[in-house]
Amino acid sequence: MSVKYTEDHEWVLVEGDIATVGITDYAQNAMGDIVFAETPEAGTEVSKGDDCAVVESVKTASDIYAPISGEITEGNQALDDQPELVNASPEGDGWFFKMTIADASELDDLMDGAAYKKFCEGLD
Repeated sequence: MSVKYTEDHEWVLVEGDIATVGITDYAQNAMGDIVFAETPEAGTEVSKGDDCAVVESVKTASDIYAPISGEITEGNQALDDQPELVNASPEGDGWFFKMTIADASELDDLMDGAAYKKFCEGLD
């Protein structure tokens, strides 16, 4: 089990051949209070970089991109009624979707925790 990060402030929890994807604490903090989240349908095939979910806050709306290629296996239905879970637990209960990993080598393009922290420090 490992966690990787994208420059778009998404986290990817890898467990076997399944990846769980959400936005980071940095991202939710920058967005402010989350008021809406739209998750993808199970069975949707996505390629790395495709937009596949939406998150809206009182400040802005943002797309969530597929950090790797694969098939969506589940959208977080809890976000339909409780989008604030993204603020309360961005890297836990506030996840957006789960997907199969079509090409594990794509994970090599993502950052580990230390690299992501350094990336964020450069943004402030």
